[in-house]
Amino acid sequence: MFLVIGLGNPGRQYEHTRHNVGFDVMDALADKYNISISEKKHRALCGRGVIEGQKVVLAKPQTFMNLSGESVAELLNYYKLDPETEMLVVFDDISLAPGSIRIRKKGSAGGHNGIKNIIAVTGTQNFMRIKVGVGEKPKGWDLADYVLGRFDAADRAKVKEAVTDAAAAVGLAVCGRADAAMNEFNGKKQEA
Repeated sequence: MFLVIGLGNPGRQYEHTRHNVGFDVMDALADKYNISISEKKHRALCGRGVIEGQKVVLAKPQTFMNLSGESVAELLNYYKLDPETEMLVVFDDISLAPGSIRIRKKGSAGGHNGIKNIIAVTGTQNFMRIKVGVGEKPKGWDLADYVLGRFDAADRAKVKEAVTDAAAAVGLAVCGRADAAMNEFNGKKQEA
């Protein structure tokens, strides 16, 4: 079994904000693989299903971004999964252009509070992740205001494609083809 987690904040006011692209990818996976993410447990909305022959749990933690690790720890403990080999986290990244994604097998938090909390709670940074680019914060903007804001129409179209790409990358990664996913998507550039 594989645990696939999309990071975001619960509540209508946060839907489709930059910080919630992880939730958007979970919704895309749910649609693509006919998995209902409606079960409320382990402080997350969860859904069990199969992606490319691999049993998965899709999860959207409901603890708010900065405490994502609390829900992740409960999920890992309940399903008795190893975060280093059976977990993938999808989240927003301000250092990537809108529409870009980057797949990594491990890494630091890179300043992302949700990932920082997951690393703190699991005790490892050696877990797969897919970063979805949301663009750099404009000069003079508050970071929280920026990531909790919505995309303009042009960026939304690019991010929609990135969400589709990230869902495809999850499909490869959960069945042991992370390198193929990295080769296919890490170098893909968005047309300006």
